[in-house]
Amino acid sequence: MSSMTVPKFAAAKQKGRKLAMLTAYDFTWASIVDAAGVDAILVGDTLGMVVQGNSTTLPVTIDEMIYHGKMVVRGTQNALVIVDLPFLSYQISPEQAIANAGRILKETGAAAVKLEGGISQAKTIAALTNADIPVMAHVGFKPQSIRAVGSMGKIQRDEDLLLADAKAAEAAGAFGIVLEMISSPISARITKELQIPTIGIGAGPECDGQVLVLNDMLGLTEGFKPKFLKHYANLHEIVTKSVQNYANDVREGTYPDADHSHQ
Repeated sequence: MSSMTVPKFAAAKQKGRKLAMLTAYDFTWASIVDAAGVDAILVGDTLGMVVQGNSTTLPVTIDEMIYHGKMVVRGTQNALVIVDLPFLSYQISPEQAIANAGRILKETGAAAVKLEGGISQAKTIAALTNADIPVMAHVGFKPQSIRAVGSMGKIQRDEDLLLADAKAAEAAGAFGIVLEMISSPISARITKELQIPTIGIGAGPECDGQVLVLNDMLGLTEGFKPKFLKHYANLHEIVTKSVQNYANDVREGTYPDADHSHQ
């Protein structure tokens, strides 16, 4: 398998090739996901919840994204690595966005950044692409806007506005766009009218690709099961049982035995 690049990723749509993307936050998981053959790895600011235990993505800093991005890039041979720009690392000005996105690319070795927004961030997307920084956009439910919308039930669902957001991101130079929590008919229309790939999460099967949070699809995040999420494993149960077996063996004196001891 040859390494995925931004131009290859962008061209996949015209070839009718669906794109598979997952999140990863460290070297070990990035190595596994990359070897398994995904097209792209997103170092998502979801690490604020999945790794750090916060209730939202808002506390994540640019330094933390760079820290995790470095680990993921070290573990990746073929997949395209995209790193999220966290909350308030790009909203203040295009100049701020260039400085922070530039840091990400320089310090992590990642191929691209992702930011939330369409029309509202068009100038910033254009500034980044003019600075030769590849950008993936993100419309629909935008987790960094959770304080403004209040809940997922109040996210933008107007078809024309969503399409306008997506087209604005494309016109500004985004090479791809995440569609989150958008109804299938709307995401199908957006996908049809855009030339760049659409990557869905809770946006139906008509998108040009899909992304999931790795910990969610592996069943590690117990109690989280939105309609769009498919569990491909139940690692929470497997890991829990394994740890219980280890603890019991230690307490009963059956581990380590002769086979697991230096003689």
